[in-house]
Amino acid sequence: MAEEKKRTRRANGESAIYLGKDERWHARVPMGYKDDGTPYRRHLTRPTRKELVDEVRRLEKQRDEGSARQPGKPWTVAKWLEHWVENIAKPVVSENTYAGYEVAVRVHLVPGIGRHRIDRLEPEHLESLYRRMQSAGSKAGTAHQAHRTARTALGEAVRRGHAAKNAAALAKPPRMEEDENEVEPYSVDEVQSLLLEVNKRRNSARWMLALALGLRQGETLGLRWSDVDLDNEYLKLRRNRLRPKYEHGCGEAAPCGRKAGYCPARVQVRRETKNTKSRAGRRAVPLPGPLVVMLRSHREAQARERAAARNLWTESEYVFTKPLGGPLSPNTDYHDWKRLLEDAGVRDGRLHDARHTAGTVLMLLGVPDRVIDQIMGWEPGGAARMRARYLHVTDPMLKEAARKIERAIWGAPENLAVDKDQDNEV
Repeated sequence: MAEEKKRTRRANGESAIYLGKDERWHARVPMGYKDDGTPYRRHLTRPTRKELVDEVRRLEKQRDEGSARQPGKPWTVAKWLEHWVENIAKPVVSENTYAGYEVAVRVHLVPGIGRHRIDRLEPEHLESLYRRMQSAGSKAGTAHQAHRTARTALGEAVRRGHAAKNAAALAKPPRMEEDENEVEPYSVDEVQSLLLEVNKRRNSARWMLALALGLRQGETLGLRWSDVDLDNEYLKLRRNRLRPKYEHGCGEAAPCGRKAGYCPARVQVRRETKNTKSRAGRRAVPLPGPLVVMLRSHREAQARERAAARNLWTESEYVFTKPLGGPLSPNTDYHDWKRLLEDAGVRDGRLHDARHTAGTVLMLLGVPDRVIDQIMGWEPGGAARMRARYLHVTDPMLKEAARKIERAIWGAPENLAVDKDQDNEV
């Protein structure tokens, strides 16, 4: 026994095990270094040597795998989520992604599971939160957003050693009902009904870009005239319009008492657009002939509006603007879409359904997959990823896709398409 009590010099990184004066077995397990560079050792004690050795081996395994808790006071879930969303996620994700994270953290996760210690959070805590959210009226999709946010945030905590496991990765989110995300694209007849109504409205070309080419809302509202080449019948997509975000400008001395977005002196704190981050999103899209005509007419109408408004006009390079210039708000654009559906007598749907419609039409017309990928700006995957890497979409292929869209939606005569083909051959 005396021999076991004696401490011996050990190599760096090796745990020290000894019997203390209290007749209990103790261990000092090297765990790395603190923030100030000093060594950090974890102290363990057990009544028997075997129990202690087992615990030491478990802790050493966690240390070697990088999953052991680091020194310092353990984080609560609330403190970690608030730190993660503002200091880790915000600098590296897009404004829209950050906005989704921030709402999930502030509205759902912190009130629901924030009091737990991060290293003691269990999957059952999250599953209970999801049930409570749905009982309070939240949709399954909202619970899924909270789940994805928690999984990402806790995954970062595990990588940094603040927790041994990612409870959200083990938790089961609620089942999504099949019809919750079901999309029924508009038929060609419905698109043509919309086309008749669109021609009566201001910014008519905006809606045909969505229905015929599947442009996303942000892509359309972020378009500038420098991105549009009407002579060569194509446009380039390279930026997205962001949803405005405001802060109060009224000052604490005389608060307006309204939400920031309705403050008379509101200040916009989010930039108007951001560049498209993916290579697939930065793309050239062909314009069918009738859309070229609509855009030319739209540009002339915009010039007349500018002249009539005179000094009230807010100058910008945007293709689609408010009646007095300046970029369109995504919220205003959404409500305009709803009114368009109602006035055209077409069933209600999301604005994004127009994009699904365009993709379906392209597929039904037999447009090659790689051309559809480019027009829609889809990230390629599997075989599509290889096509994007080794094959290039040529201008004639893009032109042919534009003609097929033209014939399907606008009913352009076949002989017009043939004449264009002959012109190109010459």
